Order: sequence, then C-alpha cells, then structure tokens
Amino acid sequence: MGSVAATDSVVSKEHNSQTNTDLYPEGSISTSALLQEASTSLIRPGGAFLPLIVTRASGVFVYTADGHRILDFTSGQMSCLIGHGHPEIVNTITAHAAQLDHLFSGMLSPPVLNLAERLMATLQGTGLDKTMFLSTGGEANEAAIKMAKLYTGKWEIVGLGGSWHGMTDAARGATMPGNLFLPTPNGYRSRFRHPDGSYDWEAELDYGWSMVDQISTGSLAAVIIEPILSSGGMLVLPPGYMAAMKRHCRKREMLLIVDEAQTAIRCGDMYAFQHPDNGGTIPDILTLSKTLGNGIPLSAVVTTSAIESICAERGFLFYTTHLNDPLPAAVGAKVLEIVQRDNLVVKSRELGQKLHARLRSLQEMYLCIGDVRGRGLMAGVEIVSDRQAKTPGFELGKALSERMYELGLSANLAVMPAFGGVFRIAPPITITEEELMMGLDIMEEAFRTTVGTRLDGK
Repeated sequence: MGSVAATDSVVSKEHNSQTNTDLYPEGSISTSALLQEASTSLIRPGGAFLPLIVTRASGVFVYTADGHRILDFTSGQMSCLIGHGHPEIVNTITAHAAQLDHLFSGMLSPPVLNLAERLMATLQGTGLDKTMFLSTGGEANEAAIKMAKLYTGKWEIVGLGGSWHGMTDAARGATMPGNLFLPTPNGYRSRFRHPDGSYDWEAELDYGWSMVDQISTGSLAAVIIEPILSSGGMLVLPPGYMAAMKRHCRKREMLLIVDEAQTAIRCGDMYAFQHPDNGGTIPDILTLSKTLGNGIPLSAVVTTSAIESICAERGFLFYTTHLNDPLPAAVGAKVLEIVQRDNLVVKSRELGQKLHARLRSLQEMYLCIGDVRGRGLMAGVEIVSDRQAKTPGFELGKALSERMYELGLSANLAVMPAFGGVFRIAPPITITEEELMMGLDIMEEAFRTTVGTRLDGK
C-alpha cells in the first residue's frame, strides 16, 4: 500500500492553507488512522510506539492531534537542550537550508570552522583541541573507539555495565555481554559496602578491574564511560570515581573516553567531567551529541593534538555522508552562542537545585520512591514496591507514567531489568521556574492519585 496516499487521506487541509506555525491544525489529523498506518508501515525499533500523534512542539511543550498539551520533561530524546522551535535555531536552519546545507565530506565551510572555534573556546586549558563533527552519539563513540585502538595499537574496549553508548557495533558492544565491562556504579543497589553501610565504590572498581585483567588478552585500548549513566537509571559517578578510573587507565596504558551525549551543559557545568567531584580529570577523548544539536543530528569527537596526529599518521579513516555538514554545524554554533550569552549553565545549576529539593520532598512523602539522584536539570526517581527490600516497582512505575501523561506530563520511565523503574527527568534548560513547578505539581498529583504509591505515615 502507499503510505503517502494513506497519510494524505487523513489530512483534511492543504499545507498552503495553514500558517507556518500550525502545519497540522487541530482536527486535520485522524489519530486512529495514522496509528493504523504506523502498524502496517513502520519497523518497530525494539519497543512499542506511544498511542498518540504529535503535531506540534514549542518551547517545553508538545501537542497531540487530539489537542492534548504535554509538558516535555525529557527534551524529546534528551536532545532539545534549549527547547522546541527556538526562534534563533529556526532562523539558523532556514538560512542554511537555503544557502549552505550539505557538502562533500572533504569540503570545509564557515559554519564548521565557527563551531570548532566556539567548541574549543569552551575547553581551553584542557588540552582537548582537535574535533570532528558527525551525526549521532553512537557514530561519535564509534569514531572515538577507532581512534583509541589506532593510537594505542590495542583492541580491547572496557565499558560500564549499565551504560549506553549508541547502536553502532563497537559503541553498542562496549557494554554488551561477551565484551569487557566493569560493575555499574549504582550506590543505591551495589553490594559493595563499608562497615557503616555506605557505598564502597573503590573496592567495587578494583574488583571489576581484577576481573577484566584476568580475562583480558593484554590488549586493553580504552575505557568509555558516562559521567551520569542515563539509560542505566540516572546514576551519578561517585566523587573520585572518574579520577580513579583515569589512574587505572594510565596503569594499563589505556585511553579514557568520556561520553557526554546527555550531560554536557545540562548538569550545571559546561561539561560534567569538569565537576569538582571528578577531581580535575580530563578525558583523552570527549564525545558530544544530543545537547549540542538541540534535536538536529549533530555529534562531535574532541581529542588532543598529540592523539590526532598519531592517528592521522597511522591512517585514521572515518568518512561518513554527513561528516562536517554545514547546516547542523551552524545549529551547534548557535546553541553554544545562546548557552553562553544567556548564562544557561548557571541556570541549569540553580533550577536543578530546586528540582532535586522538590523531588526529595516527594520522596519523604511517598514510600514508592526508593531513590532520588542526578545533578542539575538531570534527575532520576527510582520507583520501588518495597522501600526496605528495594524491590523494583515496574508496574507501579508504568501506572504512574500513564497517569502523568493523562495529566499533561511526559516523563520517560527506564525499565532496565537490573534496576527498578526509574523516571528520567531532563527538561529543556530554558524551562522557567513556573513551568518546572508545573511539571512537578503534575508528578505529585500522579503520586497522590495512583493506587499503590503509599503515603509515608511518619
């Protein structure tokens, strides 16, 4: 069947009769017809599609075909750092779509060099001074892993068990069974404890490395880590962990790759590796993606001149169709300009403090909230059915998620089997305090009106 024809049959108005800001006016779309079309024409990527059709996104809200306004607490796919439809981003895309969109990968353009200059300015003093621009985080991690192997002359990559680095083969393999990975640094659930019950991450990390050393062939090239393991349940690396990891890398003559797809800018520091808890640790290779492009496919690999030079001498090759494309580069440069001009890193830190304080207040009220964690405007709320036993509350989390949607809030629920159901909260950092409190009010109402949340009687 022809999917275009099927879609046209449920769009009742011609595009030229609509305004630029209302491509699909309310009533012009049949939700049921398009959902049926999706069931017959779209490949399922691993999970079910949500039973809704989104026709507009603006600021911190998305709007469905049936007129439902939803506060977007996850910035799309954790990517719309400065909100949907930001007018300066719209203007940048429009201008470059008309004049400078896509080029042969070997050609250079002003937007690419402008973005490189702006990006390097944010990393002054780190020694990270060479970059390339790609499309997705997985692609950037793939390139970083290839560089690490080429530079070290070795081939084994070590990851953290609960991390996610993309769907390309080497990036995905870094945390998959059959590869080398370290225990997930989950202070809430780890069995490694000091006598006083506190989390003993150092013993856990040393134990993990002892296991890696036993099964390694002696060809350890790099470790790849996230400063906050988002898909793993918003797990923040413990203070000192990244510095200890760098020492383990140096001991084995490995490189440290830090994947900041989601954590750059959002967490109250320009880059999460710069947070004081990380002790001044600087990665050998830094990868960026989601927050850099504000929803436009854009990623970056950043490394030192020394590493880049050796890799070039040894024949590093990573040509892709959209390498150093001008249009997404122009968007990335505009994102950095807006972030710095509007002091949004500080805003993410200050609003983040209000976010976490309110979430901890909810934790004191409801027994189903086992843990609250995160940093800046990036937070995790772990749902349990038994707080003492820390029993994962998957079904309760699902019920809460559905209730939040009914009330007008989109909050992503991560349900990795190794953890409980964890709400991942990461709104655009342009969100106002009023909008942030609106979302938290909806969360509180969902907890109040969902069966099984159990008020704390203390």
